[in-house]
Amino acid sequence: MKYFSLLALMLCLSCGNDKLVMLPEIEHASITKIHDVSAAYLFYDETLPDSIELNRKNLISTTNWLINVDKRLTLEQAIPKIMLLQDKKRNAELHKNENAKNYFTCNDTSIQNLGFLEFTEVIYDTIAPTIPDSSSTKKMSLLKFHNPEHIEILSSDTEVLNINLEQLIRTLEDSLSLQNTPRILTLAIEKHNTFQDYISLKSILSNAEISPDTIDNREFIY
Repeated sequence: MKYFSLLALMLCLSCGNDKLVMLPEIEHASITKIHDVSAAYLFYDETLPDSIELNRKNLISTTNWLINVDKRLTLEQAIPKIMLLQDKKRNAELHKNENAKNYFTCNDTSIQNLGFLEFTEVIYDTIAPTIPDSSSTKKMSLLKFHNPEHIEILSSDTEVLNINLEQLIRTLEDSLSLQNTPRILTLAIEKHNTFQDYISLKSILSNAEISPDTIDNREFIY
């Protein structure tokens, strides 16, 4: 399976019924084509006790994985399933491909086609994070995402900043000067947020003019 069309990604035949995945929306994705892929689907289904259904039967461990998550799911619903898939791939003993990566599939509205966000190295943690230690020699910042309209940035060397999602890039690039000052930014996201909220945050961070090494690969979903 070399690539998907938008329709193929949004519709998946499962148990004899067409199920719809409403992909999260982004703009100006840096990745728009991926080859050698297989896919998993996280459906939003209100008829189920936890409103989520995982279909992973088409995954092939040696390929790049496209994880298609319905944007209406909360992180509390989606992240445990995503962690399950990550463990499955990381712990594969046979037919393992060290170069295979994991991506979230998105609807890139700027090109009316698919866009992808890589999350291969992300490690999810479901406990509450600690506040950056002011005595630490390494400059640390904690981005607490309460919701798109309420974001706190707590740092070991600056005062608390209260912003919204639209203000995030300017704050990171200007106020914190992350592009010039060595610093680690850790994400802490409240689990009631939707997967769309999460992808919007990740997309903005991927487009910010800061070093990729600035973003901690450990993310707290609590």
